[in-house]
Amino acid sequence: QGGRETNQVSDDYRYQDGNYEGYAPNDGYYRGGDEPTQEEDAQSDVTEGHDEDDEVYEGEYQGIPHPDDIKEKQKKRAPAVADEYRDRADLMAERMEDEEQLAHQYENIIEECGHGRFQWTLFFVLGLALMADGVEVFVVGFVLPSAEKDMCLSSSNKGMLGLIVYLGMMVGAVMLGGLADKMGRKKCLIISLAINAAFAFLSSFVQGYGFFLFCRLISGLGIGGSLPIVFAYFSEFLSREKRGEHLSWLCMFWMIGGIFASAMAWSIIPHYGWGFSMGTNYQFHSWRVFVLVCSLPCIASLVALKFMPESPRFLLEIGKHDEAWMILKQVHDTNMRAKGEPERVFTVSYIKTPKQVDEFIEIQSSTGTWYQRWLVRITTTLKQVWDNVLYCLTAQYRMNTLMLAVVWFTMALSYYGLIVWFPDMIRYLQEEAYESRVKIFEEEEVSHFTFNFTLENQIHRNGEYRNDKFIGMKLKEVRFEDSLFEDCYFEDVTSSETFFENCTIISTVFYNTDLYEHKFINCRLINSTFMKEKEGCHLDFEEDNDFLIYLVSFLGSLSVLPGNIISALLMDKIGRIKMIGGSMLISAVCCFFLFFGNSESAMIGWQCLFCGASIAAWNALDVITVELYPTDKRATAFGILNGLCKFGAILGNSIFASFVGITKVVPILLASSALVGGGLLALRLPETREQVLM
Repeated sequence: QGGRETNQVSDDYRYQDGNYEGYAPNDGYYRGGDEPTQEEDAQSDVTEGHDEDDEVYEGEYQGIPHPDDIKEKQKKRAPAVADEYRDRADLMAERMEDEEQLAHQYENIIEECGHGRFQWTLFFVLGLALMADGVEVFVVGFVLPSAEKDMCLSSSNKGMLGLIVYLGMMVGAVMLGGLADKMGRKKCLIISLAINAAFAFLSSFVQGYGFFLFCRLISGLGIGGSLPIVFAYFSEFLSREKRGEHLSWLCMFWMIGGIFASAMAWSIIPHYGWGFSMGTNYQFHSWRVFVLVCSLPCIASLVALKFMPESPRFLLEIGKHDEAWMILKQVHDTNMRAKGEPERVFTVSYIKTPKQVDEFIEIQSSTGTWYQRWLVRITTTLKQVWDNVLYCLTAQYRMNTLMLAVVWFTMALSYYGLIVWFPDMIRYLQEEAYESRVKIFEEEEVSHFTFNFTLENQIHRNGEYRNDKFIGMKLKEVRFEDSLFEDCYFEDVTSSETFFENCTIISTVFYNTDLYEHKFINCRLINSTFMKEKEGCHLDFEEDNDFLIYLVSFLGSLSVLPGNIISALLMDKIGRIKMIGGSMLISAVCCFFLFFGNSESAMIGWQCLFCGASIAAWNALDVITVELYPTDKRATAFGILNGLCKFGAILGNSIFASFVGITKVVPILLASSALVGGGLLALRLPETREQVLM
């Protein structure tokens, strides 16, 4: 019994020490000299991961009972009481000092864990989420030509559908980015991807315009929240030497998303027969199949993310030492096994955790009703998010935040504006060429003739049609001006951009046609009858040049590949600031060459050059935004700036599209001026390639 008491005292002393023996500090291998006794070695093993600021230690994960540490509890209890009477400024100063120590220690830990299988696995999982964001940007633009006829969309409805996704992304980036700093990277990213996948899937089946608009809005909200979380999440598993390069490689998945969307649109949408109908009220055409397919990257990322751990840097920030330690050990062991060094030991025993100032107090189940408890939790969380937003505008970060906001906004205004302007200009050039080939028929007289074929791109003036039949035919871009129709019969006629102007129509029957009232402009209808008009909208014609629009987007996405590779290889060599400024200034020069784009091929070429030059600035912006802010504000700051970016995209789309067919001067000068101003301002930002993640 006396021996057991002596051993117990010895154990107490050993646990209170808080340090761990048996690991060599430098190379991670066991050393020969001064080996501990077998009993001490076992004691060190069971206390691995012990946190002197927390009662839970790693031994409990192995089912080992906790030792008697009454003295340690008493030692911890004293400062907890004292904190209640300390000034908040003192507590914050202590927390800032702790965070600085943690930043340098965490950098050393990540270097010890190495860069290997774990990071590459996470790279592909988060890459799928980023790919889903790239797909979302292109989906609406590709389906609009089909959806406008399928859902009877007016010009204003088309414009709203194009902008609603960016609006959702703007709100989602700010909201979910802020929540990621309070609830965790993994949890909020799962929520974000789940929202996007659910509503993107649902939008492919809904029939009405209003419901489709709502689904795309919520889908955009979900995927907009994923972007700031992805970069914050991945950066916290990277060492300083790897961060710039591998975050740039991650950006390539946005390009892959654009290529995937373009290829799927090209291969699916033109096949109008790929679908099914349930009567006349429910139509599932090929463009809906395309929307369905575009949700696959998001679903794949969502499933894979379930097997990835939370960011240990975030867990340390909220005081969860042991969970973070276990994840870092998992990262280390995974990488060491992949390198063929499974015997290498994770030498870290204790990680500094910052002082917890604002702790969330859990409400007891007996307090109030369930909705009152949830209301308090939600209100508390939103207040913490709002405090984070305000923190980004405090004196320490105000100038960096404002300068980054201007750079993000100018980049988005010019890039997204031109990305929409390029396809619209190509369509305008196509329409001009199409109109130049119009056939004009003057004073033709036709009687007792049956039209059962397609008329396209024609103008018929001062014609007379008597006792003619128009049966099972299609009219595309056809105009009848100052013509006479007498005793004619129209049956099963579908039309697109077809009008009758100043015509006289006498004793004529229209049966099962889509020649509605608005297609007769200043016409005289005498004893004419309209029977069983076609209901709804119809995809009457396949656009021969639609494939060119898909090709433009495909080439535009593919053209950023060289820029992605160059930016990844040079990001850590020339720095983030020079990368942003140089890329934006080169992109501004590319804009001036657009004055010489007077053909479709020239516009495609200049678009590829512009996209390839500007991608380096986007990559560097993502990296520097991650590095400029501390861990507990990182996703919030990224979300604010990315939300501002989407606001710039909305303005760019609206402004640039309004000048198509009017002038090229305003869009080109606006884009180049914004790029020059943003690029010069970016040169005043602080360089971050040598600093650790705070």
